[in-house]
Amino acid sequence: MEKTLAIFNVLCVSLICLSLYVAPADAYGRKQLRFNANGRFKILQVSDMHYGNGKETKCSNVPPEEFPYCSDLNTTSFIQRTIASEKPDLIVFSGDNVNGLCETNDAAKTMKMAFAPAIEAKIPWVAILGNHDQESDMTRETLMKYIVKMPYTLSQVNPGVFPIDGFGNYNLRVEGPFGSPLFFKSLLNLYMVDGGDYVKLDGFIYKYDWVKTSQLNWYEDASKWLELEYKSWPFPQNSTAPGLVYDHIPVPEFKQFNDSKVMTGVRHEDTCSPPVNSGLFTKLVERGEVKGVFSGHDHVNDFCGTLDGISLCYAGGAGYHGYGRTGWERRVRVVEAHLEKTKNGRWGAVDKILTWKRLDDKNHSLIDTQLLWSKNMTLEANYTFRCNFIKQH
Repeated sequence: MEKTLAIFNVLCVSLICLSLYVAPADAYGRKQLRFNANGRFKILQVSDMHYGNGKETKCSNVPPEEFPYCSDLNTTSFIQRTIASEKPDLIVFSGDNVNGLCETNDAAKTMKMAFAPAIEAKIPWVAILGNHDQESDMTRETLMKYIVKMPYTLSQVNPGVFPIDGFGNYNLRVEGPFGSPLFFKSLLNLYMVDGGDYVKLDGFIYKYDWVKTSQLNWYEDASKWLELEYKSWPFPQNSTAPGLVYDHIPVPEFKQFNDSKVMTGVRHEDTCSPPVNSGLFTKLVERGEVKGVFSGHDHVNDFCGTLDGISLCYAGGAGYHGYGRTGWERRVRVVEAHLEKTKNGRWGAVDKILTWKRLDDKNHSLIDTQLLWSKNMTLEANYTFRCNFIKQH
């Protein structure tokens, strides 16, 4: 009896400590994210909407014949048709959601229009900030404090216990399906990171900001506690649950990809990273948990490349007001995680993670499907998967 009580006390203390580092997805009484009855969880990433004043805001870099009637409403329509096609379980708006730049003087009104497709569809959604969101009548702090009160959002300002740089650093747990023995475990860990906007350095005038040490410490602590929980009673797991990171400004490691042979997708512009490499990617490699980093910022890049076991992926620009490339369709990225079936036929841990893109063209094309990660990942397996998928579709 005393041994059982001691174990119970240790478990309680562990869960209390875990709550200090990892805020639950339903901290505001909202829906807990979990895999569906088919053992899948789908994320739609929408980046760089640069939403302005709705129908009054004109498009950029579209064919001349489309310009007279093209506006922010094209962005809204694109997101709506993608939601209808993909039926995501979560939508991630990954920064530069509103345009600012002296064009928007009512950020709250603009955000309501920008996030309306997710809210109207009643789908859980989250947002992080880019380098332009605060260029209106709200600071980064007030923007996030406003966003967390909007309908159906799971966004958070910050973990809330320890001081941390930025606004919009938080973790989301994706737990097992109803009826699964892993119902209360996070099988997929999502990390939203605020990369800041601009910083003024000696010799550099307003370069892009970078992830700070406090944020790296927060990630490491949250990751370790999630691993401890995943490997603890009940139903302890032997491995570590995979994680995904969403930020806006790409880490400098994105610059290493220039060869189409080692990446899926295209590069149409240089990677605009911070002048300082603060070690986020290195920290992710050290932890060994994160399988993909998903960024925006550079609108006409949409590639995925793998470095040290982590896929670095651009979403491509979704917004019609933000700059683009004439003839190169606006696009979004989809990520889908699949669970494995256990020997007794029940859902187990994550088996594989896929990704593809949707284009806002006539056919709403689905392109560049690839296997990001699996338990037995090899380059040959990824190539074979892509070939088979293309044959089937």
